[in-house]
Amino acid sequence: MSGNRLKVFLSHGTDTFAGYFGDQALAELQRHADVVRNPTGRDLRDAELADAAKGCQAIIAFRGSPGTEATFAATPDLVAFLRCAVDISTIDVPAASSHGILVTRATPGFVDSVAELGIGMIVDLARGISRLGQQYRRGEAPTPGRNVQLSASTLGIIGYGRIARRLDEIARALGMKVLVHDPHVRPETSLEEVQARADFLVCLAISSPETANLMDASAFARMKRGAFFINLSRGELVDEAALEAALDSGQLGGAAMDVGRAPDQMPSPRLARRPDVVATPHIGGVTPEAAYHQAMDTVRQIAALADGRLPEGAVNAAAAHRLSRLGIAPG
Repeated sequence: MSGNRLKVFLSHGTDTFAGYFGDQALAELQRHADVVRNPTGRDLRDAELADAAKGCQAIIAFRGSPGTEATFAATPDLVAFLRCAVDISTIDVPAASSHGILVTRATPGFVDSVAELGIGMIVDLARGISRLGQQYRRGEAPTPGRNVQLSASTLGIIGYGRIARRLDEIARALGMKVLVHDPHVRPETSLEEVQARADFLVCLAISSPETANLMDASAFARMKRGAFFINLSRGELVDEAALEAALDSGQLGGAAMDVGRAPDQMPSPRLARRPDVVATPHIGGVTPEAAYHQAMDTVRQIAALADGRLPEGAVNAAAAHRLSRLGIAPG
């Protein structure tokens, strides 16, 4: 058992708890902390989140609950804000630091699940599975279109992190030729060459100011006519007006996306409803295995805090002076 018994607010609501945290991880968390649950089906934020977490030393936050100045300013007992995800773009880290609050993140537990979804989208685009199924359900006579054999195709991957490496492995097992561009890891093949030679182009680049609208009108124009584009990264990497124009003109044969510029990184409805688009509602990392991995990361972080240790995944340890309340020296 731990040295300190922490009080922790778990922000996952009734609609998201099962899919993104789960009973097994909760039972482990309760070994180290007294857990206060979000009793609503809503994502709490700002003053409402602070009020719900009153008296808690830590918040484990679902992605729908951002870490804001309004929350940090109203939680005098809060020592740590733990994101139960890798992405911390909705956490105001400078604001947390100014209040001496530690921010942590989870490690990627969704590598296989996102890569598998990507392969499913590629197969769907290649054979028109969703489109034909929709026609059957509408009682229409299906109109088979273009069929693409993956073993005779080239997969282009932009960005070469863990998901991209796994996608590379699976695609090669299917007989695909794979081209990769990553300016930090695989710079030998240019972005322009990968865009121009790919039959299927998958965006897995990180989101940063430099990669905003990475896929714009010039990028889509550079691609083979009739090629397919898949976005598994972040919505802001794609100029959606340019993507729509490329689909309208036939420059692209289709597109697939698990992310977009709608709230919570959802695909934009205008694109998602197109018959030449395969869209899923940001479910790439939503498998029991992936959710358990990231939930258990936060459990281990709470256990470390309770034991008076700086947890793995700390983002701003040097500024987190409230750690001293737990007998931990800021990093």
